[in-house]
Amino acid sequence: MTKQKNNGLLQNRNASSAWRFAPMIWALAWPTMLEELMQTAVQYVDTFMVASLGTEATATVGSTTTVNWLIGSAVYALGVGFLAYISQALGAGDTIRAKRASGQAVLLALFTGALFTALTLSLSRFVPVWMQVDAALRPAASRYFFILYSPMLFRCAGIIFGTVLRAAGDTKTPMRVGVLVNAANVLLNFLLIYPTRQARLFGFSFRLPGAGLGTDGAALASAVSFALGGILLTVSLMRHPTVSPVGARILPDKAILAPCMRIALPNMAQRFFTSLGYVVFASMINALGQVSTAAHTIANTVESAFYIPGYGMQSAAATLTGNAIGAKKTEEIKPLTKMIALIEIALMLVSGSLLFIFAPKLVGVFSKDAAVIALGATVLRMVAVSEPFYGVSIITEGILQGAGKTSIPFVFNILCMWGVRIVGTFICTSVLGLGLVSAWGCMIADNMLLLVLFRCYYHHVFFNRKKETAS
Repeated sequence: MTKQKNNGLLQNRNASSAWRFAPMIWALAWPTMLEELMQTAVQYVDTFMVASLGTEATATVGSTTTVNWLIGSAVYALGVGFLAYISQALGAGDTIRAKRASGQAVLLALFTGALFTALTLSLSRFVPVWMQVDAALRPAASRYFFILYSPMLFRCAGIIFGTVLRAAGDTKTPMRVGVLVNAANVLLNFLLIYPTRQARLFGFSFRLPGAGLGTDGAALASAVSFALGGILLTVSLMRHPTVSPVGARILPDKAILAPCMRIALPNMAQRFFTSLGYVVFASMINALGQVSTAAHTIANTVESAFYIPGYGMQSAAATLTGNAIGAKKTEEIKPLTKMIALIEIALMLVSGSLLFIFAPKLVGVFSKDAAVIALGATVLRMVAVSEPFYGVSIITEGILQGAGKTSIPFVFNILCMWGVRIVGTFICTSVLGLGLVSAWGCMIADNMLLLVLFRCYYHHVFFNRKKETAS
């Protein structure tokens, strides 16, 4: 196969100090962090707007959140196969192979979009029942879920194409699209959730139109925004100078799909079963009552903002690791990992400290219920202590993804999720009669064990077996 000019991000660099990687890591990570920040900000706004409708509305939206994670993470996992494949191809300077892989990503987006649309819409009325949502809330929760997943084709395109762009080192385009999408979501929330009302701005009073759809309006605003994001990222990918699929084969190409799926399917299984664990975990919490459900939902929302550094660094770690392997510069991985870990720990120490200090005030933004605030603040302070450790786990997983090592992490995630979090929470809540605090304690134990297992496997792959390379 003919190879074009090498586009790897690690080319023409001498192995000297870990600090030389800092500018490159930051250049890849900050757009992803900003994108995550915008998404989290919108999640905050969504939760705040829905919470203003009452605790029942918060519970309605939050009751199916973990199912949303399950579906979204399954689609993202498929994109991980292309992230590893394309980043390694570009590290080797093989832009033709990267372009062919992009064409197969289009095929995958079409297939998964059609499949998940059929599944989610047909199961929408059953999901609240499976999640043990209060009977009075089930009709509203079912409608919310149905509306949210109507544009599943666009959501799949946005997730997969965004991953392809990041694999090519383009993290700014998904960031820009994310900013536009989230701005549209906030605007539509104002127009669709609330009824027409009088508003004041800079001393002026004016009539603000609104549809008054409540939680249905929140779902519709998100659905339209997802569709917008999918369209914009599709256009961006088609115009990309390196990985545009225009002219590439769209029909199944076994030579591309087989290695991508060898990486993606274990990661997809991992995300599916761990997200299914989140669903079971949330269903046990929902059974504890509306206060626990609302506190858990709000705490999850607040907590997500403080994991932004981790997921921004994870994207950079995966791309740079894939580049290093494709360029046959595996000696770069150790100093690269060291630098990412140092940055990650520093950022997560800061974010964890802020979360611990301001936990009650942050929960209080979304609820005025004293019981919800007290319970939410308690579990947030618990998890704040473990944040730096969880951050290292996140970036280690990103490095393994970039190396195409997804099978063993799949086993680790299932072991920790089901053996520690689910079994532990069942014993604590159903057998011992304990509450939300015990469930979050099991969640933290799950994360800590996962960190230990990931780090052991990382050292085994890259240092104990130096002759082993990722394909």
